[in-house]
Amino acid sequence: MVSRAQLQALGLGRDAVRRRVQSKRLLPLHPGVYAVGHDALTPDARRLAAVLACGPGALLSHRAAGAAQHLLSSSPQFDVTVLHARRKPGIAIHRSRLIHPDDRSSVRGIPVTSVARTLVDLADVLSEERLAKAVHEAEVQRVFDLRAVEAVVDRLPGRKGRHKLSRVLAAYRPEPHFLRSEAERRFKRLCEDHSLPQPQFNVNIAGQQVDAWWEDIQVAVEIDGAEAHHTRRAFHADRARDRRLAARAIRLVRVTSRDLDDDVRLAAELRAIRVAAALAAGSPPVPVCA
Repeated sequence: MVSRAQLQALGLGRDAVRRRVQSKRLLPLHPGVYAVGHDALTPDARRLAAVLACGPGALLSHRAAGAAQHLLSSSPQFDVTVLHARRKPGIAIHRSRLIHPDDRSSVRGIPVTSVARTLVDLADVLSEERLAKAVHEAEVQRVFDLRAVEAVVDRLPGRKGRHKLSRVLAAYRPEPHFLRSEAERRFKRLCEDHSLPQPQFNVNIAGQQVDAWWEDIQVAVEIDGAEAHHTRRAFHADRARDRRLAARAIRLVRVTSRDLDDDVRLAAELRAIRVAAALAAGSPPVPVCA
C-alpha cells in the first residue's frame, strides 16, 4: 500500500504516478491510495489502505480495530477515526473531537487505536454481550488495562456506550464497598449466579444509606432482615427514607431474606424491574442475560 503523499515524498510527480497507474504498476484502491504491483490483498492491506485514504493522523478504529487486534473474530467494515475528514466511499468515518497520544498505537504497521480506546469505541457499536467478550479476549491476551480504559472514558465524557461499558467493567473492578451482612452476601451471589449487573453496596445516595445501588437505572435495593426492620422505630424510619428517595426520583426495591430463598423468582423480578426502570427513564431496556 502507498499513498500519493508518500510517492511525492519519494520524488514521484503527478505524471510519474499517472504512468504507473496506466501500466498497472500502481492499482488505485481509494482516491490517492494504491496497491503496488498486484491486487491480491490481505485484510491488513485493505485496513491500511482505508487509513491512508483518510490522511495523516487517521487511525483504524471500532470494529475494524477490534478485528485487527483480535478482540473480535472479524469485521467486514473499515472503521477509521479522524479529527476532520470528508466522507470516503467504502469507509466508515468516525469524527472525534479528541485523539489523545495515548489513544494511538500500531498493529503490524497499521495505525490503530490503542486497545483501551478500541474498547471504549466498541461500547458505542456492540451489544453488551459482544462487548463483554471483547474485554474478556483482551484479558486473555494480557493487553487489558482497566486504568487505561477508565482514563479514556474520563477524556471522552458523554459517550453513548459509557453505561454499557461500566456494567461490563464492573467485573474487573475491586469491590468498592464492604458487605455488612450474610443477606447482602447472598444478594451479591444471586446477582452473580443470574447474570444481573453487580450493584454497589452500602453507599450513600441522596443523603440516605442504602444496601445496594444500581446507578445506571437509579434503583436502590434494601435487604430487609426481620431483626433490624421489624421494630416500630425502624418501621417509621424506613418509610421516611423511602419518601426522601422517592422525592429524588429514585426507585426503592425491598428484598427480604425469604425472597432470597427463592432466588430464581427474585432474579426474574429484578430483571423485569431493571427493564421497567430503563423504559421509565426514556432509555432502551438494559440487556441482561437470562
